[in-house]
Amino acid sequence: MDDNAQKPPGAIQLLDTCLTWFALVLGGATLVFMTAFSVWNVLIMRKLLNSPIVGAEDLLVLALVVIVALSVPLGARTGAHIEIEVLESSMSAGFAKWSMIFVKILGFVVLALMSWRLWHAGETAEKFGETTQQLLISYGPFYYLLAVSIGIYAVVILLDIWQLIRSDKVIPLKFHGDSL
Repeated sequence: MDDNAQKPPGAIQLLDTCLTWFALVLGGATLVFMTAFSVWNVLIMRKLLNSPIVGAEDLLVLALVVIVALSVPLGARTGAHIEIEVLESSMSAGFAKWSMIFVKILGFVVLALMSWRLWHAGETAEKFGETTQQLLISYGPFYYLLAVSIGIYAVVILLDIWQLIRSDKVIPLKFHGDSL
């Protein structure tokens, strides 16, 4: 099959490039922070000096939120999220296509509502004292990050719908050497 036949349209390629670089750079930096901070806190501060860093758990939990927020839209583009296609083999191609579009529309609605509610939670987090336990870091910015992440996921679903209508299939993001 022609290599260009398996490439998504330009706008989706741009989104794929941005998602990949954000996940690699920001996600990688967050993982480096988590690793270095955990090693420093456990091996040096706790074991050697018997004085663990106060609030270390708060920082690590917030770093995990960042990792999740960065990975959700990229996972949507690579097809990493679970889909159960039990009945698809017994459907006609047309019915399977339109049922997938319908399900994706429902998914978009749910994700748009979730993004909106996460943004609202970010606006009210400080007002209601939603903070970490030890360092009292507001959850607000992390709600905003999750809202943007889920919003991008909703955009990915819209682009999936567009691809389904246009060509009857969604071309997922594949990395070099990816056997999926």
